[in-house]
Amino acid sequence: MSDINEIILKEVLVKGIIPFSRFMELALYCPKFGYYERQDVSPGRKGDFYTSVSVGALFGELLAFQFSEWLYALSVAKCQIVEAGAHDGRLARDILQEIKVLQPQLSDNLEYWIIEPSEARQGWQADTLGELARSVRWYRSWQETPETGVNGVIFSNELLDAMPVHRMGWDASERKWFEWGVILEGGRFAWSRMPQTNPEIGGALLELPQEFTAVLPDEFTTEVCPVALNWWRQAAGKLKSGKLLAIDYGLTADQFLTPARRNGTLRSYYRHHQSDDLLADAGNQDITAHVNFSAVQKTGESQGLKTEGLWSQAQFLTRIAGRIFERKGHHAAWNSGKVRQFQTLTHPEHLGESFRVLVQSAE
Repeated sequence: MSDINEIILKEVLVKGIIPFSRFMELALYCPKFGYYERQDVSPGRKGDFYTSVSVGALFGELLAFQFSEWLYALSVAKCQIVEAGAHDGRLARDILQEIKVLQPQLSDNLEYWIIEPSEARQGWQADTLGELARSVRWYRSWQETPETGVNGVIFSNELLDAMPVHRMGWDASERKWFEWGVILEGGRFAWSRMPQTNPEIGGALLELPQEFTAVLPDEFTTEVCPVALNWWRQAAGKLKSGKLLAIDYGLTADQFLTPARRNGTLRSYYRHHQSDDLLADAGNQDITAHVNFSAVQKTGESQGLKTEGLWSQAQFLTRIAGRIFERKGHHAAWNSGKVRQFQTLTHPEHLGESFRVLVQSAE
């Protein structure tokens, strides 16, 4: 049994049952042993999953172009780009390198912040950034960031879908939601019903279309993520002027309660193979759940942000590329390698339609 399995096992034995959100938190983020605490975990062909970053540097270059436009429009003396969950630091490196080329003067007045609670990941990010690390500030949480807030861009890429979710089931006879917990059964982790463990779950469930519950079958399963909504609320509170955006797997609220998703959207991945056995091999497989973009959007709007739009990644990146092509100097730089990267980033059967981009703004 792995170290992380032993840690989870001890907690289950003490408590009898734990919410899946706690299982997911330990499996992914437990210091030293969680999946994302392992340096050998990497996206790409040799890893467990593909990401837009692992496709190549073009993704970061496209974001850098868009961010530069937004920052230039702010006309502030000092601006910030804040990346939350910077993984191995490659995206930060690609963005910073491209901004130096696109807008050298902007680069001189730019602060790049990374919100990263893990000391291990901070170290890996610094190694990837190399000399660029000198222009980066790391913070463990929003609470550590300057009280002056952010004038610029706050963004995350594949962060919200990896935040621990509560797995909820519908009790058709009682006409109410229960929570799926994790127990030990026959020497293995197994599912069991339990009462709701977080008072914020009720509010998150209200973000789902209530009229659909009349026809839901017994044990219809979905997920809610109060942690993601709280994180977005904090980010919105920090943004004084500029943009807040998330790039992630996700759906709108009405898309969660459909027959095709009666078991929810949670999935685990190992070596590019998808599995529905979420409780197996904790710490050695990635676990993700689709983001409820309707709930995230409402959270930002409740903090005074304006929603600019919710697009597929293909739509968002194609709009950026169109503006780049209008500049003759940039068009010449699109060699065959970059064209292939763009096709992967925007193709509906690759990353173009599975990822969505939510952009909100503060003035």
